[in-house]
Amino acid sequence: MGPWFRLAAIGGFLCVGFGAFAAHGISDPKAQEWLKTGALYGFVHMLAVFAAGQRSGRGASLAPPLFLAGLVLFSGSLWAMSLGAPRWLGAITPLGGLAFMAGWAALAWSRPAVRS
Repeated sequence: MGPWFRLAAIGGFLCVGFGAFAAHGISDPKAQEWLKTGALYGFVHMLAVFAAGQRSGRGASLAPPLFLAGLVLFSGSLWAMSLGAPRWLGAITPLGGLAFMAGWAALAWSRPAVRS
């Protein structure tokens, strides 16, 4: 779980920062909404990376990279567009949503970790 833990912490940090920027640093309502949506989805999924550490098996090991890919593709594309990136970047946003969903599916088919 080591590198996933660290990457999820960095992702959570970014989510809080972009969420705060939406609330205090940008006035365009559409950009604010993109920032907030990216922060909310990203933050929930960074917490899910931590929870995946409580599971074992192939599904649990697939979930963290899928959730982090979702952060980059889904949240990252929304954040980039809110900061002025071209709107065509929104075409990759759904791929991030699919990565989030695949992470949840992987967790659904994993088994509980055995604790001693």
